[in-house]
Amino acid sequence: MANSTTKEPLIHITKRGLLPWYGAWGIRGGAILLALIFCALVTTVVTGQNPLSVYVTIFNASFSTQRRTWVLVQNIAMLLSVSLALIPAFKMKFWNLGGEGQMLAGGLATAACMICLKDVFPNWAIILCMIVGSIAAGALWGFIPAFFKAKFNTNETLFTLMMNYVATQLVAFFIIIWEVPKGAGKIGIINQQTQIGWLPVIGNYKYLLNVIVVAVLCVAMYIYLGYSKHGYEISVVGESERTAKYVGIKVSRVIIRTMLLSGAICGLTGMLLVGGTDHTLTTSITGGRGFTAVMVAWLAKFNPIWMILTSFLLVFLQRGASEISTVFGLNQSYGDILTGIILFFIVGSEFFIQYKINFRHAAGKEEAHV
Repeated sequence: MANSTTKEPLIHITKRGLLPWYGAWGIRGGAILLALIFCALVTTVVTGQNPLSVYVTIFNASFSTQRRTWVLVQNIAMLLSVSLALIPAFKMKFWNLGGEGQMLAGGLATAACMICLKDVFPNWAIILCMIVGSIAAGALWGFIPAFFKAKFNTNETLFTLMMNYVATQLVAFFIIIWEVPKGAGKIGIINQQTQIGWLPVIGNYKYLLNVIVVAVLCVAMYIYLGYSKHGYEISVVGESERTAKYVGIKVSRVIIRTMLLSGAICGLTGMLLVGGTDHTLTTSITGGRGFTAVMVAWLAKFNPIWMILTSFLLVFLQRGASEISTVFGLNQSYGDILTGIILFFIVGSEFFIQYKINFRHAAGKEEAHV
């Protein structure tokens, strides 16, 4: 007679209960510590460099001078801004990967105002047109995939990605039209002599206005998602469209309204980049922030306040990776390897926040949990 006894597996995984915030961040902190130790071993074996010197260089890349610190803060603000734009859509489970295109649309509208209206309106009116135009352009770029999703249930991931390419080619087209000098293939600094359309500088801090705008957006988004009727409707639609319809929420209206907001904030981010930071327009002005923001939003669990920390982490690592490549004569790929290792540990820590590993013990003993 066959033995029907089923042997218990050595390891099995079960879902955790809800961890308190300090428990979750403790796991993430432990993952970062392990990542730094692992990176130190890799650095010693592969390059022969002192890992402590590498870490000091990464720190100095952002904090060795006041200017570097302000550039760090500016970069965090720009990444945080587009991340804030994406989270309403993500909470609704509308996977908006079109942040790049929506920023480019806003940047294109800003550049058009700066170039075409410089001899028509006073500077304050041009800046007002830049704000309205960039918000409208970004909102339009968000509205198009939202409309087709709401009416025809199209795939929003592919649609928003496609809109990125359309925006990139539109920007490339107008760069050729506005190029200075002709044949250069680039616009250069817009209104460099007159500074028409440049956002005002507060005190002696070049990027302070951008930082203030993004800080206000962060607080407003936290209130909007957590304490407003629209935020509640977004959460319900994200949990179940069927439930949302049952309680009387018009899902198509929520989808379109939310993507209008998402695109508008991305467009405003494009205006801050063109009018407040770079004062020019290129197809690469967004710097991949639209895709990096996806990781920022996910790591922070779509919480606008925690996104400040995750934005800082990613920007800090990116700047450090570039700096160690310069100081130690390593190619850029090595810095990216270290960044990738650290992010791998951080992303992997989310597994241990959500699940626990149970080890089988001998009969009569309790299970061990991880």
